[in-house]
Amino acid sequence: MTTTAPETTDGSTALRGVVPPLLTPLTAEGDLDRASLSRLVGRLVEAGVDGIFALGSSGEVAYHDDAMRDRVLDAVVGEVAGQVPVLAGVIDMQAHRVISHVRAAEKHGVAGVVATAPFYAITGPDEIGAHFRAIGAASSVPVWAYDIPVCVHVKLAPAQLMELAADGAIAGVKDSSGDDVAFRRLAEMNRAAGSPLTLLTGHEVVVDGAYLSGADGSVPGLGNVDPAGYVRMDRAARAGDWDTVRAEQDRLAALFEIVFQPTDKVGPAAGVGAFKTALRELGVISTNAMSLPMTSIEGEAVDRIRAILDQAGLLDAVR
Repeated sequence: MTTTAPETTDGSTALRGVVPPLLTPLTAEGDLDRASLSRLVGRLVEAGVDGIFALGSSGEVAYHDDAMRDRVLDAVVGEVAGQVPVLAGVIDMQAHRVISHVRAAEKHGVAGVVATAPFYAITGPDEIGAHFRAIGAASSVPVWAYDIPVCVHVKLAPAQLMELAADGAIAGVKDSSGDDVAFRRLAEMNRAAGSPLTLLTGHEVVVDGAYLSGADGSVPGLGNVDPAGYVRMDRAARAGDWDTVRAEQDRLAALFEIVFQPTDKVGPAAGVGAFKTALRELGVISTNAMSLPMTSIEGEAVDRIRAILDQAGLLDAVR
């Protein structure tokens, strides 16, 4: 079942709802596994997602060279075939490098690009503002600010995001900060300004709270594993059915326990690795291979992940 993007209050359509950050399936040799990617994209679209975010943190973008990024975008846009909008991560250290990725993404016909604050070189508010304004001026498609301080070591301030929106530099925010107070402040500022920004939360275990704060949707890594659950929660939130929203979020929070099973790994090796392992066990992708220098989850952790999938009822379809 595919669905169209929900309408905004003025009758127009916008990219909102559920926009999973797509995993990048790899072969055992570390190459792009196009057959697995095709199955994964098809499963997401069939579940009714509203968009797909390629080349994000869950897509292991930090580990890909430019040629791999290009292959991923070519494959994703081809598989989606216009059924839903595709956002492309253009994440890199500084503005000139980001703009080169924007140029590459534009050639694939993406609906928007997603950029973090600059990193590695120490920057402050002035540099961050100049960074996003330069990207916004250079891009022919909407720019989304990706707030992920755990990776870039700076938090995007709500007031500065609203300034960038007023300047037309950004159209939306993908918030993976885990800072619920700042997100609520941003949502309140956005409402007061007439909602120039579309706000998506990447905090997948508290999407219910984000909806109540004013989120327009979610970008849940766990949505690769259970996209239908996040779609049901989104549609229930739009209908004001908060009992269903809470029930779905509680179920998804229990499923999220898969990321804590590989006790010998941290960061994406644990989180993205768990998502890939779950999808392998569900028969969606062929391997749980990770980009170097990360290694795959194996052994007892796989058994524990499989048990959680079973408790969630997700294995029923593959028995």
